[in-house]
Amino acid sequence: MTTKNYNKTNFHKYTFCIFNEVDLDAIKDLKMHYKSKSGSCYYFVENGVYRLSNHWSRVANCKWRLVSNSAVTLSAVEVPNSNRTKLGYANWSDFYSDNDVEKIYFLEADYESTTVNFYHKQSSNYSSDKVLRSSSETTKLIKQIRTLFEETAWAKYLNEGNIDNLRQEIIEEMIHSNQSFQEIRRKFL
Repeated sequence: MTTKNYNKTNFHKYTFCIFNEVDLDAIKDLKMHYKSKSGSCYYFVENGVYRLSNHWSRVANCKWRLVSNSAVTLSAVEVPNSNRTKLGYANWSDFYSDNDVEKIYFLEADYESTTVNFYHKQSSNYSSDKVLRSSSETTKLIKQIRTLFEETAWAKYLNEGNIDNLRQEIIEEMIHSNQSFQEIRRKFL
């Protein structure tokens, strides 16, 4: 996979990006450059793009995630559906080429917030000890890990007193290997 330079003409074509939520004041003096059919508004600046939207994740042929910021307020601008509409910003350098076939995604789990997210192999937090997976493999593993976070029935017959420690050990092994949950679980019977 070659590294591509993204800008306002190509950032919306098969890309992965993590936007950071910002306050609406950031666009109060900017001109909207594009409005999509679904109502998302785009504001281009030299180093990146602001996106005002009520939907994130799968966006047309892209995977764009928004990292929420609890300090952000929506009072600066009148926004329809303001409880769902968020303003995100990303630098052009935050966009990476995406496709559904190549193994370009890895996972990270946050045990405090009991969440799991996927990242692109070109992002700065990638290390070679994390297994790369295709889009469909990544989706499947995220669902399994979310189930481990939400439920406890899977641990019923396992020899471990502390389910939180067990959960973390199993999830880490799932992230760092190609072993299935069942293969990893057998080690604790």
